[in-house]
Amino acid sequence: MERMRERNLIQRVNVGDMLTRSAARAPGDTAIVDGARRFSYGEFNALANRTAQALTALGCVRGEALALMSTNNAEFLAVYYACAKLGVICVPINLFWRHRELGYVLSHARAKYAVVEDVLIEQLQTGLGDAPAISDIVVIGAAASADIGGRRTHGFAALVGAAPAHEPEVIVGDRDPISYLYTSGTTSAPKGVVSSHLAVYIESLGVALDTRLTARDRMAALMPLFHTAQLNAFVTPAIAVGAAVHILKGFEATRLLDLVEAERLTVLFALPMMFRAVVEQQEARPRDVASLRLAVYAMAPMPTHELKNAMEKLGCEFSLMFGQTEMNPLSVYFRPEHQLSHAGAVGTPSPNAEVAIMDADGSFLAQGQAGEIVYRGPQVMSEYLRDEAATDAAFKYGWFHSGDCGRFDADGILWFEDRFKDVIKTGGENVASIEVEKALYTVCPAVQETAVVGLPHERWGEAITAIVVLRAGEAMSESELIDKLRAQLSPFKRPKRILFREAMPKTATGKIRKGVLRAEYERLYAGGGDD
Repeated sequence: MERMRERNLIQRVNVGDMLTRSAARAPGDTAIVDGARRFSYGEFNALANRTAQALTALGCVRGEALALMSTNNAEFLAVYYACAKLGVICVPINLFWRHRELGYVLSHARAKYAVVEDVLIEQLQTGLGDAPAISDIVVIGAAASADIGGRRTHGFAALVGAAPAHEPEVIVGDRDPISYLYTSGTTSAPKGVVSSHLAVYIESLGVALDTRLTARDRMAALMPLFHTAQLNAFVTPAIAVGAAVHILKGFEATRLLDLVEAERLTVLFALPMMFRAVVEQQEARPRDVASLRLAVYAMAPMPTHELKNAMEKLGCEFSLMFGQTEMNPLSVYFRPEHQLSHAGAVGTPSPNAEVAIMDADGSFLAQGQAGEIVYRGPQVMSEYLRDEAATDAAFKYGWFHSGDCGRFDADGILWFEDRFKDVIKTGGENVASIEVEKALYTVCPAVQETAVVGLPHERWGEAITAIVVLRAGEAMSESELIDKLRAQLSPFKRPKRILFREAMPKTATGKIRKGVLRAEYERLYAGGGDD
């Protein structure tokens, strides 16, 4: 056993070792900045090690699951890296979950331990009744509550502060799970995506190559750390190369621009609507943002006119990341040099992802033909947790099936057509909702956000319907907006109705919840009309 342990420590692939090595290379360099708290790599690695030793003292061992429920802070990352070093499976909790959904995830993951921020204790308790296996709860922030659902409780600061800081040396397999990342579950129970150390390690290095990330970079982490987009597309790559991560609790354009100026940030990751707000603030009161070299967006396209304006106002390159939780998450990278020459595309495969287009029978499709986007590579998930049928379906024909429809152009660049579930079948034709959404952004700068869905219709089967949020202070009628689309879209692709609302229902990472919109407007065309 001792010889096996020594061999494992020498040869293993472990995400926690990325932090260990960066700390060994440059212990004095800035690793994490969380408000007024600043941690060098040496200090943050010591915090992660003390966290690991404290969890070990509680009885937490390799292969057990730990639920992590916290807003963005240094402790979240310390727990994540501590779990990695121990081979404990981290289960980041989506802070939108409550009651049934939260209870399902805690139970399905079979979590034995939980770490929770004090401001979220009441929310955690809504799901604890379905999670009898949880024995110990560690509380970040205030002193531990005397009673949280009858479990043993511990204060994070006291527990970790008393623990030793030496590296934990335990056997962890390369393909051991590092995390269970649960999908949003907008239409059914969330699926647990099992991600291995190898997958996250390989994906992190691939991101660093794609984005040319180095130890000289300083990035803002403002998206939720519980989501793979922020955690594994930015933080783990940054830690791997020794870059600095500035943690924010959320997005506020003025505060972000002030931080860029004060800390000379080089890399930003945000949603298109966030970049719109940043540009507006920069136009209103310019800051010195000359340090910025790269701004990355995701989740939705950026119209070309907005992209050009953002490039000009922020003075840096822009790129898009395309992927999904099951790919941990980056699979395709839309490089800065292609942003304007191939506007609307999603990019080229990342270094460790093989990408193809497949039809329903498992045959590959030629360049220009649209079909399902499928992947191969070491960064693909291991499985859906305790769901063999879903795993088998996802891995059919020897590839991972994304559920996305796309095509490659003559330059080898991937174009995303739509989620298969979002393709609208209207009057015998298939219409990609994203094509209509892009047209709306193009013809009308007053459109802040839009979601296009198909709603039940007696004549058309599904009627193309656009839901729109206008920019503050803008006014536009339904007929005016439909008229603007006449030159952009064929008649069968134009919306039958355009509905205006103040805000969109969204997931924690900013994705518009089209399923909620479909349910809300399901009977819009009941009784006929709008032919």
